[in-house]
Amino acid sequence: MSPPSRISLAGYLGTVRYTGPVEGTSGTWLGIEWDDPNRGKHDGVKDGIRYFTCCVPNSGSFVRPSSNVSYGQSFLEALTTKYIETPHGSASQEQVILGSSQGNIVVEAVNLDKIRGKLADLSRLREVSLDGLDVATCDAPGMIQQTCPSIRGLDLSRSLLPDWDVVASVARDLPVLKRLCLNQNRLLPATSAGIMKSAFLNLTELQLNGTMMPWSELQNATAAMPKLEVIEMGYNSLTYLHTADECPPVNNTVRVINLDGNSCSDWVHIWKSIQHYTLIQTWSDVDALSSWCPGIEALTLSGNPLTSQTQARHSRPFTISKIPTLEVLDGAEISHRERIDSELLYLSAVAQELHSENDRLQAHPQWLNLCKRHGRPDDCLKVDTRNKLSERLTTLNLYRSVSTTAFDLQQTLDTHAPLLLRVLPTMTLRALRMKMCKMLKVKASILLWLQQSDGTFVELDIDRDDQTMDWLGLEDSTDLVFHTVYT
Repeated sequence: MSPPSRISLAGYLGTVRYTGPVEGTSGTWLGIEWDDPNRGKHDGVKDGIRYFTCCVPNSGSFVRPSSNVSYGQSFLEALTTKYIETPHGSASQEQVILGSSQGNIVVEAVNLDKIRGKLADLSRLREVSLDGLDVATCDAPGMIQQTCPSIRGLDLSRSLLPDWDVVASVARDLPVLKRLCLNQNRLLPATSAGIMKSAFLNLTELQLNGTMMPWSELQNATAAMPKLEVIEMGYNSLTYLHTADECPPVNNTVRVINLDGNSCSDWVHIWKSIQHYTLIQTWSDVDALSSWCPGIEALTLSGNPLTSQTQARHSRPFTISKIPTLEVLDGAEISHRERIDSELLYLSAVAQELHSENDRLQAHPQWLNLCKRHGRPDDCLKVDTRNKLSERLTTLNLYRSVSTTAFDLQQTLDTHAPLLLRVLPTMTLRALRMKMCKMLKVKASILLWLQQSDGTFVELDIDRDDQTMDWLGLEDSTDLVFHTVYT
């Protein structure tokens, strides 16, 4: 036996880190790192000599190889042990104790073997739990699929599986597997990329709680799972998820990551580590941001699916309403007036939804807070009293600068008189540039800057050309500085 492999002894699971002699003794010893550190006595050092190293301090000890040491069983052996009961004989009558009677009621049952025969059809199994049954190896290729091809959920927690290669060998024979629990295992990384790529094609949920698996190993493993949506990585003593020099592959289909019970405390680091997984696609995702980051002040959603939907012109006010701490959205500051207008618009839109109050509270977490702030709107459609187009127009103050330096931009704003331009709030930034060219009677590229409250200027670049005036927060009397680049 070449370490590392896994063993079970008196109910304790461990990984063999050393096999050989120990100075001052005779015979062969096994150096074990126990899954339960309380079973250990040291970290691989005895009498000043290091024989092996433990991942968890003081979780190691030496044991003698004996018949009491179990090296586990194959997947099908464990499956058969749990789900197939040996027939008692067709003519036998059996006494069955009713479980709820605490042994006081015994009944006689006939032909239980017929029921056992039906339950022994492993091909009908959909959900299988082999938790704690010491599964250590895979069976011959094709045997698992031939025996139980319909398994969709599989629990292999607290097993003796040594590495991801064995896990992949089992999963490859389960073509419709969607849920896999590997909690409290100690898995080495896979050595065969080929088997990983073909083993988890339909997997959507993976549990790796209590596995002590590093974040980088998780990413390497899940990169071969093209439909994965949910990952559980709780209680793995994670403090940091990755270091700057780690660039493992990332699975972009993942929607939920559970890090419960870890020691991560740096939200900036956590965000940088999971940002490749994160894609805000629904309004419930925006609601979740406020819960995850209760002090969030700045957010960029430019280019997100929410900004390209049919009602994208409401994306900015809705986002402002859903995140009460937000001060800057897509580089544009949120004024007090804009926040009030956004929240009133949001309240009106929510009030028009034909839902029960409970459904409304669940779908819109800020509903009650906004109602307390502004009053509860009437649950009916509001008729816009601004029927004339002229009443809907927003006036922008435009200042023409001869240079693009921050000094010149500020001087232009301080000393020049503005050009007034009235536009619809639904006009895009691209259309605004074209309208300005027409107003100035020039053929040029228009560069635009918006001054923030701290005095700095933010350029409204061409990446935002599909966004509207109200999305950018350009309300009535907004000051814009522009510079013309002639083509």
